[in-house]
Amino acid sequence: MSHDGPSHQHASRHSHGCKMSRPGMDPPARILLTKIGLDGHDRGSRVVAAFLRDAGMEVLYTPPWQEIRQVVRLAEEEDVDAIGISSLATDHLLVPKLMNALAKAHLGHVPVVVGGIVPDADAIRLRKAGVRHVFHPGASREEIVDVMARLAAQARAAKAKDVSA
Repeated sequence: MSHDGPSHQHASRHSHGCKMSRPGMDPPARILLTKIGLDGHDRGSRVVAAFLRDAGMEVLYTPPWQEIRQVVRLAEEEDVDAIGISSLATDHLLVPKLMNALAKAHLGHVPVVVGGIVPDADAIRLRKAGVRHVFHPGASREEIVDVMARLAAQARAAKAKDVSA
């Protein structure tokens, strides 16, 4: 598989031999964690990447400043089960554009979550745009792992159903 462009030059894979918290994910869930827009603060997303990796998921982690088209291309090429977007500033307001781009690329089945500093009014807008979950500061490791494992399992089941139909 060819990896060209900034999103692929710097994306890194992390997986761990631990069992996942949810059965039936073999191979392990593939989660893309990224930041879109100009927000460069990535400490929170690095912590979440470690949570998911330690739970046995394969994490594709990109550096900050990804463009929406790069995220869509990476999600498609890497056949991810879910996408996590980290936002400390207002870059979460770009997520509805990401949702549209995923739908146009026939990746509407891939659940998207957002984590970080997201005002309640913005969280409502994100959910209306199709975001499956919004994590706020203080979300526990267990909540993050459980939600991501559940969403990844649902996405795989939906994809398998579409393939067999």
